[in-house]
Amino acid sequence: MAWLYILKCSDGSYYTGATINLEKRIAEHNTKAFDGYTAKRLPVELVYCCETPSIQDAFLRERQIKGWSRKKKEALIKGEWERLVEYSKSSSLKNVIAHPSTRLKTTE
Repeated sequence: MAWLYILKCSDGSYYTGATINLEKRIAEHNTKAFDGYTAKRLPVELVYCCETPSIQDAFLRERQIKGWSRKKKEALIKGEWERLVEYSKSSSLKNVIAHPSTRLKTTE
């Protein structure tokens, strides 16, 4: 078992990580055990966590979420599943949906 987690830093930014020991890892962030992103943005607060079957699964989710927009991360944190789906749609797809005249025409 492992954990995917999101921390909110003192500057309002989010940090996403993965670990096999969540309590220990959060304590390490808050005590500057490692020099990194959160060490300059203390204190940090756990705002989201999700248990995964393996550390590899947690690392894969971490990499995925690190690429998300702030809005999408906040939708995940708040459990706003409909917004999470909405923010997952590509902007080009939104333009096609918003403007039907831009759809490709097919020949029959």
